[in-house]
Amino acid sequence: MPHSRAHGGVHHGVRGGARHLADALAELGVEVAFGLPGVHNLPVWEAFAATGIRLIGVRHEQAAAYAADGYARATGRLGVAVVTTGPGAANTLAGVGEAMASASPVLVLATDIPAALRRPGVVRGVLHESRDQRAMFVPVTKGARTVGSAAEIAAAVRGAAGLALLPQSGPVYLGIPADLLRQEAARQADAEPPTDRLPAVGLAEIERARQTLARARRPLVWAGGGALRAGAGPMLGELAEKLAAPVITTFAARGLLPPEHPCLAPNPVHAPEVGELWDEADVVLGVGTDFDGLMTQNWLMPPPPTLITVNVDAADAAKNYRPQQNLLGDARDVVRELAAGLAPRPGRPELTARLERIGTRVWHRVRQEEPQAAEFLAALQETLPDSSRLITDMCVAGYWIGGFHRVPAPRALAYPMGWGTLGFGFPAALGSAAAGGGRAVCVSGDGGFLYGCGELATLAQEQLPVTVILVDDAGYGMLRHDQTLAGLPHRGVDLVTPDFVGLARSFGVHADRVDGFGRAFRRLLREFTHAAEPNILVVSAALRPPLNTSPRWYRKQAG
Repeated sequence: MPHSRAHGGVHHGVRGGARHLADALAELGVEVAFGLPGVHNLPVWEAFAATGIRLIGVRHEQAAAYAADGYARATGRLGVAVVTTGPGAANTLAGVGEAMASASPVLVLATDIPAALRRPGVVRGVLHESRDQRAMFVPVTKGARTVGSAAEIAAAVRGAAGLALLPQSGPVYLGIPADLLRQEAARQADAEPPTDRLPAVGLAEIERARQTLARARRPLVWAGGGALRAGAGPMLGELAEKLAAPVITTFAARGLLPPEHPCLAPNPVHAPEVGELWDEADVVLGVGTDFDGLMTQNWLMPPPPTLITVNVDAADAAKNYRPQQNLLGDARDVVRELAAGLAPRPGRPELTARLERIGTRVWHRVRQEEPQAAEFLAALQETLPDSSRLITDMCVAGYWIGGFHRVPAPRALAYPMGWGTLGFGFPAALGSAAAGGGRAVCVSGDGGFLYGCGELATLAQEQLPVTVILVDDAGYGMLRHDQTLAGLPHRGVDLVTPDFVGLARSFGVHADRVDGFGRAFRRLLREFTHAAEPNILVVSAALRPPLNTSPRWYRKQAG
């Protein structure tokens, strides 16, 4: 649930709808939002200024959704996007779909055409009118609603925020007819808010799972994004140590356990050396995961002999691999209970030694297959400030990070492998940087960066602490690889790209270029990521895709 805070000027009497909206967000603790002004939503900008909420203006509505998502991933709090009617709202859909697939709590506040001009069932040609704007958002949100009066705006905002943050979290759409923003009304009371705590799992169910884990000869823990969002890392680490069980983390759970944890398996499970841990397990404990296709190589990983799941949604837990037992509840609470009643078993030092040997073998494979990627990953590991957050785009360099980077802490990596939306990285980094607490380091390819290069204006205007590592291979490197692999000529994948350094400097953003990931890259990366101002480091390099990309899945190739 959103946390509340006192805010000067909050008033529950007769006020305009825009002020009711802003007051409700302020009470929920919202401090930053992202948006683009339009003729219909200008009162929202006035109201945000009056309540002290920082509304960062972006240059495209899609960027507003991505930035809100980046903010939510960095903080675990509500990300807010404010957009205008019709095309403005529609422009957010790719970003909202990514938030849905990655369970990011994002609230999209969009104006709709004035209620006074709406005629049910008829598209009259009002400026920005859609047949049903709300309906566009239904497939990519947890909930979508259009308010009917100015009086209900505050309650609707609080309800939408509560739904977005309710596990499993996700985006919510709230449409507000434009004329309601200036219409004065007394504020309605809130409806009963949804609770974010599930009922406790029964002791008998916990004990049954505990006994199954205690009897396992080769237990394994598979942790997903739900475990990270629930803050279950410390409890899960304790449970793994008691079981002497390796822990495999999904893309969404990177950083759940510290890299030095004695039970953390090396990444990724797409490496055969790591995949062996799954193949030999007799009991798998899946925590906060749906065992998606990207992690399981489209379910070519064989079902485990015994599967126990911990999830807030029974259907989600069972849709890909059928569990023998599902513990329906909050991951942090359930894992704590499981660990509390388990006696430590022998074998933990031996497991740690084995995982270290596997890690050595995987890293040797990386150095042999793609020395440039090894250089790149080592430079990130040795250079980035401890407080920085990595945000990647859908690009080959980003895939290497998602698979192999040692993520130091929860929420220190944002990786768009929910929906796989190209163009996510740069605007999401703006949102992460606006959250405070450390520098946002974006890794993007040249193709993905061009989706939102207009946000260079936002970066310069807001002076956000962002470093962009722009890996320029003059094309869509992953797609080029696919065509080469299929023996096809390159079509549509080789791009004319601008002088990125000159482009950034034209906006007043410091930029430089290097060739490859050698000494010059490390030197400049250290300088750029320890600077106060925003900057862009362009790297001329072409990387081969890693094992965790679908053309290289070893189980598919073996099949």
